[in-house]
Amino acid sequence: MACARFIVQGRVQGVFFRASTRDVALRLGLAGYAKNLTDGSVEVLASGNAEALDELNAWLQHGPPAARVERVAREDLPDQTLRGFTTG
Repeated sequence: MACARFIVQGRVQGVFFRASTRDVALRLGLAGYAKNLTDGSVEVLASGNAEALDELNAWLQHGPPAARVERVAREDLPDQTLRGFTTG
């Protein structure tokens, strides 16, 4: 399975970003996690279909309505299989 790590910066904590990301990822058939980082950004690790990862990337560019995304960095990783999607 294709895998990518995203770092999302901006106003992305306290605006239901992780829960919304989980909902979108599950709808796209992706597994992984979304977690807050100490610098105020959100890290998202996802694995699944490459096209679904691209769709997630597009959604992360704006996130849920209350978010204000300033930057999304994507790092494609070696293929790996993850299960479920958590918000740690």
